[in-house]
Amino acid sequence: MPAAPQATVAVAFSGGRDSLALLHATCRSAASLGLQVVAVHVHHGLLPEADAWLAWAQRLCARWHRRGWPVQLRWARLTGSPAPGDSVEAWARTGRYARLAQLAGEAGATLLLLAQHRRDQAETVLLQALRGGGPAGLSAMPAVAQRAGLAWARPWLDAPRPAIEAYVRRHRLRPVDDPSNLDTRLARNRLRLQVWPALQAAFPDAEVALAAAAQRAQEARAVLDEVAAGDLAPLVDAQGRLPVAGWRALSPSRQANALRAWWRAQAGRSAPQALVQRLLAEVPARGAARWPAGVVAGVDLQCVLHRGWLQVVVAQPAAAASPDDPAAVRLDLSVPGCWPVPGWGGVFEVAPATAQGLAPAGLQGVLARPRRAGDQFQQAPRSVARSLKKQFQQAGLAGHQRGGPLLEAADGRLLFVPGLGIDARAWAAAGEPQLTLCWRPDPVPSAPAKPAG
Repeated sequence: MPAAPQATVAVAFSGGRDSLALLHATCRSAASLGLQVVAVHVHHGLLPEADAWLAWAQRLCARWHRRGWPVQLRWARLTGSPAPGDSVEAWARTGRYARLAQLAGEAGATLLLLAQHRRDQAETVLLQALRGGGPAGLSAMPAVAQRAGLAWARPWLDAPRPAIEAYVRRHRLRPVDDPSNLDTRLARNRLRLQVWPALQAAFPDAEVALAAAAQRAQEARAVLDEVAAGDLAPLVDAQGRLPVAGWRALSPSRQANALRAWWRAQAGRSAPQALVQRLLAEVPARGAARWPAGVVAGVDLQCVLHRGWLQVVVAQPAAAASPDDPAAVRLDLSVPGCWPVPGWGGVFEVAPATAQGLAPAGLQGVLARPRRAGDQFQQAPRSVARSLKKQFQQAGLAGHQRGGPLLEAADGRLLFVPGLGIDARAWAAAGEPQLTLCWRPDPVPSAPAKPAG
């Protein structure tokens, strides 16, 4: 019988002291445990030394492989640059964790090891406290977290830094020297170089105490998550909307806790504290309103109130004014499937229909375009064609639900309006082959796997 495939464990490998020691220790144990090891390295492209570090990592893993250790290297380069006003640290961290998850998944690993230790945990607690973090922030880094089928584990989170330094010396490991670790423009470096020595001199047990505080904060956060789950379960509908009346029936503290949990579930990232405070103070029981949540990773999120429901939406760019605008696109939708529309942030889903659909021939060469003054829609064969504004109001569609391109036939007839459906004047005759369609905007993007720190 052929041998069963060996399990694969990934190790995040920067070449620094901590990650080098973790990779070395994992490789030493892998053979006896029946494991394959993949070192996953991210080339940030921020420093001139980055190319040399990658070449060094390739030589190191090749040498260890020749030694008989079951190790290989996978690497990826970050592309793009931080958006104006974004932190280089945050941009690099987000990109790094996304690439690490990608590389580990491609290698077939379900476990990714990270090299943070107890001093890193203590520093993270301090940084989060200085940024005004709540229980989630003060929880710092979990020892193990499950994200999208990948376990992110920090086996040394309780280990003191001197123990790792001793391991490096004992095995004569030579880590790379990252000059950016001395750049005090970066918050963690300022804390590590300028604050920590004085703190430890005044409070020798600071590292242990702060790590213990993180553990207690993790326990508190788990309780808050359980309370939020119980509060939200009977409230949030299938579309992810939060009813204001039910939410306001909670106590003020539970309102804030539920709001944060709801936003995190819908947006894939934590809600800014300023947004939470505004929603708590400003959301009325009725009416319509919207609150910007800011642009994160290129995504402009908003919280929208409509007819007593709160919803997280992605802000759409303003529609073009004429069919000659670049937002107007010619499409062939005569075949079932999902058809993206360039520039509109969504897709048309086309499927066979038995009634109230469009003839396939009529969906060839259609124009996907913005709304125009004078557009009218007819809901049923014997109804009156009315303006889109009135039809939207009658259907109870909020402003953010009225986006997406309209479809116009080659002869200028209106065929389809997102949110309203197919114009009754364009329905195919009974018994004819026909297709139905709907507009699906891109969902709110989920955040990449991003362990704290």
